[in-house]
Amino acid sequence: MENHFGFPLETVLIFFSLVLFFVWLDLRLHRSGQEITMGNAIGWSVFWVVLALGFYGYLRVRFSTEYASLFLAGYVLEKSLSVDNLMVFMAIFASFGIKNALQHRILYFGILGAIVFRMIFITLGTGVFALSTWVEFVFAAIVAWTGWKMLSGIGDNDEIEDYSDHWSVRLTRKILPIYPRLYQNHFLVPHARYQEIKRQDASLTVTWKAARYATPMLLCLVCIEVSDILFSFDSVPAVIAVTREPLLVYTSVIFAILGLRSMYFVLVVAAKYLCHLEKAVAVLLFFIAGKLALQASNRLFDWPGFHISPNTSLAIILSVLALGVVASLVFPEKELVAVDKNSTG
Repeated sequence: MENHFGFPLETVLIFFSLVLFFVWLDLRLHRSGQEITMGNAIGWSVFWVVLALGFYGYLRVRFSTEYASLFLAGYVLEKSLSVDNLMVFMAIFASFGIKNALQHRILYFGILGAIVFRMIFITLGTGVFALSTWVEFVFAAIVAWTGWKMLSGIGDNDEIEDYSDHWSVRLTRKILPIYPRLYQNHFLVPHARYQEIKRQDASLTVTWKAARYATPMLLCLVCIEVSDILFSFDSVPAVIAVTREPLLVYTSVIFAILGLRSMYFVLVVAAKYLCHLEKAVAVLLFFIAGKLALQASNRLFDWPGFHISPNTSLAIILSVLALGVVASLVFPEKELVAVDKNSTG
């Protein structure tokens, strides 16, 4: 069969068919805008993980264990890195006063945008990788720097940033006319509807007259999207460091992203209990950076001569993350222990 991204057309069609169908199904089942329950969030989170594991099984049977392991390693790495980004999403929603049901709608459209931007960044990233082996050292430095940023930021007690004044929001305010209040679950308000509300509340004003006005929902979506784009500058190089097969990189990243929306609502509750997970992710980034530098050194200097296999990489990634989860449960933060004791007392 004709090859696309290094794989048969069959593989490309299977991947995009799965993504398009289940994204459509997710939107249809949640179109009512009702509040997302914990059971619903957990159920969909498990579903997206099972779907990714199903694609892993397909790669293993259809191609090889090596390809399947590379996909799964990239998937797990992107999923773990996304935890830090979801924490930023929490702060963004708090800044705009966006509640549970509306959060799901914003995350849905934000993730659709992420699918497009990830394709662009992965195409550029894998293309840059092909230019020279020396580029691998640059990517190794980027990944190591990301790990250092995560490690140095752990335990930071600074106040949460007010994202309603983020530069992307200020720029949007200059480009689009703004309706200052939430209007149901809509991103835009028609001028006719604004006039109706204005007759009931004379204090309501917009920045300037137009056919439609952007609501805080749209401003929040812009901030979420910009945050995700900035996050991808760190995460995409890390996944490309695992494998340079474009389709493996893209499928692992997209399967991880598709589960983020449901994972967010689980993380809202679970985040305080996973206090050491970020340390584990930082350690993983140092490992990936070292692996990347090792591969480049072997190609350029035939030194040190040993290689880390995809299966070994996958085992290390899973083990380090598991250790981070176990450490969080065995050695919880002191503040969390104190709260638990007070609640039981």
